[in-house]
Amino acid sequence: MARLTARFWVDAYLMRLRGSDVPAFVVVHGDDTGGAVLVKLNTLDGQARLFQRSFDLMSGDRVWTVLAEGPEADVDEAVLRQRGFDPDLWVIEVEDRQGRHMLDEPGLA
Repeated sequence: MARLTARFWVDAYLMRLRGSDVPAFVVVHGDDTGGAVLVKLNTLDGQARLFQRSFDLMSGDRVWTVLAEGPEADVDEAVLRQRGFDPDLWVIEVEDRQGRHMLDEPGLA
């Protein structure tokens, strides 16, 4: 099964967010072809959540899971640690007081 490039997925995700008036931007531009993607959800109240895509061991499906959550500074530290492991990593920041990230919508796994 062919996989989408990271750049294609990021562009489609940003377009979907903008279509719903959810501000988002690329914080770190990773490898266009195979870079992993982290999504930081900033709820603009000092709190944040960091999502990563992984495989569900039971179903084999790709799912978004929470890698870190809590005070934004702590989440930012988790991003820095991940960047230290993976120089090809993308980081997208979504800013939404309502906590909308749209990662649970069809087509984004």
